[in-house]
Amino acid sequence: MKPPPRWKTAVLIWLAIYPSITLFMLLFGEHLLAIPIPLRTLAITLVLVPLMVFVLLPILQKLFAGWLRR
Repeated sequence: MKPPPRWKTAVLIWLAIYPSITLFMLLFGEHLLAIPIPLRTLAITLVLVPLMVFVLLPILQKLFAGWLRR
């Protein structure tokens, strides 16, 4: 099976990343302001990368499977 076009993969990733980062910052942004930027980035990525790889992207790939194959 041929992989989807890269632009479709990019759109799918954006659909997962943007709301995830926005929600994370709404919930924890104020608490993270006291932490230096490198540690803040580390904290954000420690949570969001596994969430993206193991939860959100597989769900979105199933939901958009037909579109990805077109």
